Amino acid sequence: MLQFEFLQALLLAPLPLLVYFLVPTAKINNSALLKVPFFNELDSFRSNNYSQAVSKSGKLFLLSLLWILLLIASARPVWLGDEIILPAEGRDLMLAVDVSGSMQRGDMQLNGEAVDRLSIVKVVLRDFISRRNGDRLGLVLFGTNAYLQTPLTFDTTTLEQFLLEAEIGIAGEATAIGDAIGLSIKRLQDSEVNSRVLILLTDGSNTAGAVNPLQAAKLAKEKRLKIYTVGIGADRMDAPGIFGTSFFSQTINPSADLDEKTLKAIAETTGGKYFRAKNAKDLADIYKILDELEPVESDHLSYRPKRALFHYFLAAAFIISMLYTFSVLLLSWWQARKLNEQQGSLSDVV
Repeated sequence: MLQFEFLQALLLAPLPLLVYFLVPTAKINNSALLKVPFFNELDSFRSNNYSQAVSKSGKLFLLSLLWILLLIASARPVWLGDEIILPAEGRDLMLAVDVSGSMQRGDMQLNGEAVDRLSIVKVVLRDFISRRNGDRLGLVLFGTNAYLQTPLTFDTTTLEQFLLEAEIGIAGEATAIGDAIGLSIKRLQDSEVNSRVLILLTDGSNTAGAVNPLQAAKLAKEKRLKIYTVGIGADRMDAPGIFGTSFFSQTINPSADLDEKTLKAIAETTGGKYFRAKNAKDLADIYKILDELEPVESDHLSYRPKRALFHYFLAAAFIISMLYTFSVLLLSWWQARKLNEQQGSLSDVV
């Protein structure tokens, strides 16, 4: 859509007419003029030929066109593009996912089938990620060591892909909860947004790493980083008996190694909350609650890109004026040449 940023400039369009009709014609002092005996002949010759090349109406049209082009350029025309929605300033949210060996335990159900814990995390977490429009998300995977899998980004599609590609044991068999928190602090501490959140998901206790989880939580509080912790794993599971049969089978707690006390302390220290996910539904409900606790900004900023057009009108005016000037000079040269030939012919006759 075409728009003028200084539309008032077009009000100057009738200015040449006002000058023509209102400003008095300058008086010429004939006594100060240079007398040329053959000027009348030259003027007659010039006028007759010039009128053939450029009529008075043609001159008026060119000058009017130049004036209009200059006025349009002065009005600052711009072309407005389609509206672009910008994400409102949301939060920086880091996801720390446990990929240690214990995440391979198949005590979770998906569509009626037993699956490992990481598979459930991937399914539910993808839906959570897709709803975080306006937030920058990052992904940390941790086992014996903690690794930054995806830095903070608005590109949730890429983050989802890296999450799907995560494999159990890729970071080691043990669980370094403290190192995962420490790495997340490092990636979030220079963030300029006011809300910084870490969601840490694990099924065990801190068994590796150089950083104590509770000390890491205190540092996170100093850095104004809120941590939500999620303990994943069923609380009961039927273990098969001899030769995989129900003979001598027993019910066990597959989450006996889950350190809920530490996870609760981490969350409370930083102003977050601890959640317990015993099945896929629990985990999905937890992420819905997290959406409510850390809502996505509903207000968005928008803008329409502007492309300046004034230089096109200036260029057109310049080209027209150059062509006009060139035609006048060429016509003058042609007239001078004809005059010289005529004078030469008269000299030969004399």
